[in-house]
Amino acid sequence: MKFHQPPNTFIGNVHIKVENLGRSLEFYKRVIGCEVLEQSETKAILGSGGEGLLTLEQPANAIPKQGRTTGLYHFALLLPSRLELGKFLRHILELGYPIGAADHLVSEAIYLDDPDGNGIEIYADRPSSGWNWQSNEVEMATKQLDAEGILAEAGGSKWEGLPAGTIMGHIHLHVADLVKAKQFYGEGLGFDLVSRYPQALFMSTGGYHHHLGLNTWNGAGAPPPPENSVGLKQFSLIFPSEQERKEASGKLEALGFNVNENWTVVDPSGNMVHLGILA
Repeated sequence: MKFHQPPNTFIGNVHIKVENLGRSLEFYKRVIGCEVLEQSETKAILGSGGEGLLTLEQPANAIPKQGRTTGLYHFALLLPSRLELGKFLRHILELGYPIGAADHLVSEAIYLDDPDGNGIEIYADRPSSGWNWQSNEVEMATKQLDAEGILAEAGGSKWEGLPAGTIMGHIHLHVADLVKAKQFYGEGLGFDLVSRYPQALFMSTGGYHHHLGLNTWNGAGAPPPPENSVGLKQFSLIFPSEQERKEASGKLEALGFNVNENWTVVDPSGNMVHLGILA
């Protein structure tokens, strides 16, 4: 988890909007294995090991997820080991919940959607010593997952919910323009381009395979969704220090982006980003 602590900038809490909070809580507890850390009538904070990872909010007059818009492609929960991924895989297979899966060379991943169509990745990293770097870009691919090997790793261990040590590993966004998104997250926020797919860029700090995915798979020029649509409300970036947060804010302001008094800023595609620091 060295890539998700200072001196790196990394992903913190992801805040999503849902149509029905009760339905979503049932899913995130039963299927994903989250703990409910705080709850009100319209909002809940979920996590593992007492650490918050995800905020769910039911907006007034919520409407279903809108297609062909910018916003969340998926958020990705990073498990502390391949053994834990095996336990989760067995759990999800026993539930019969629909999933996708992939071996990305740098990581092994399981994909699913919540009841509102918000994308979720549950993954485990391969040791970074085995990642293949060429000219400052890391090799990633989408290959068939070794499900049998992952299940064997878990042995007879039972899934008991998200383990302590689970973190928000990365977030992947639908954007309207890759050039503008790269400038915002690169020149403005200090992320390096580390890999690319057709119509997608991957960016990180500190040599991680990616803290951010950016794609135009919903169409170049895709509009933001309506305010009351389910999907992404905002996500947090955690800076190593107050000084580095202020420097990033200044760079964004110089690029023409307004960082408000609550340290939030809207990217060129309408995605809201909170600039945070470790408490």
